[in-house]
Amino acid sequence: MTGRRRVTLADVAARAGVSRSTASLAFSGAGPVAEATRQRVLAAAAALKYAGPDPLARSLRQGRSGVVGVAIGDRLLDAFRDPVAVALLDGMSEELTALGSALLLLPGDARRTARPPGLLAGLPLDALVCAGCDDQFPLIPVALARGIPMVAVEGPRHPDLPIVDIDHRGGTRQAAEHLVALGHREVAVVSLPLTADPRRGPAGADRLASTTFALCRERLAAVAEVLGPEVPVIETAANLVEEGETAATTLLDRHPRPTAVLTQSDLLAIGVIRAATKAGLRVPEDLSVVGFDGIDSAGWLGAEQLTTVVQPMQEKGHVAGRMVADLLAGRRPADITLPVTFRVGTTTGPPPRAEP
Repeated sequence: MTGRRRVTLADVAARAGVSRSTASLAFSGAGPVAEATRQRVLAAAAALKYAGPDPLARSLRQGRSGVVGVAIGDRLLDAFRDPVAVALLDGMSEELTALGSALLLLPGDARRTARPPGLLAGLPLDALVCAGCDDQFPLIPVALARGIPMVAVEGPRHPDLPIVDIDHRGGTRQAAEHLVALGHREVAVVSLPLTADPRRGPAGADRLASTTFALCRERLAAVAEVLGPEVPVIETAANLVEEGETAATTLLDRHPRPTAVLTQSDLLAIGVIRAATKAGLRVPEDLSVVGFDGIDSAGWLGAEQLTTVVQPMQEKGHVAGRMVADLLAGRRPADITLPVTFRVGTTTGPPPRAEP
């Protein structure tokens, strides 16, 4: 601290010989300012060592902070290992940057920490995006009480939140029907976490009712429609390759062993394939594996192409960003469900023949 008075935009305008409003437009790029004038303003700012308008003062004038919170329904460490979450954030960032807003990532695993609701109470947010959060997400009541506009991506399901979703049920149904058409009857499911509560919910037919993550609920419902409600389901703790591998180790010890595994993500599917390979099983000759997402799996599987449901990962982010723009403009956006496509790769085939 030098004790000198802070240089203001008015000082820059005076040095450049323009009005304060012209100097402001030159910095923001939001209005018609001649290039020569803009350069004169920037040169004056450089000479005075003026870094730019005070963002706090600007936010007070505009009534906005320029910050949009994004709560990811997972630990941030795990989210950044998930190509789907990264693509979602990338698409959202493109839309919100054009809007003049920045993203602030918030911990979505609020069941493991006691402070996120209190944290949100003091954050200057223009809007909040809840991405893949469960239906009991604790930040929702706090945000509603503050009047923060909110958008949900695949969950939570809440009447006050517009949602951008994908066709979870239709995509999973296609995957299950594909396995049935190949002749598989012994099919198991490796699921994403079914609830944010670390305690596991009930097993069997009651599992669907206990699921608080909407996307898991929709996908399990589709499996039940095609294969029946008693299909074995192994729940994982996170969307990680290692979790898929651990779940598959349990499944492959079952008698009878499943001939096919339907997973709720490509990362989990890759883990299942790893476990099968370590157990001396061939994919798909001994075990068929189906994923969900459509990520680039070449780094894990090489020339093998995963049979999977392909979802519009980045487009979800673009749509969510546009929904935020609508809300900030005073418009309530309609709910949107994006289509998915089923892609047959090299990891599924007919079940192995029973030995005589």
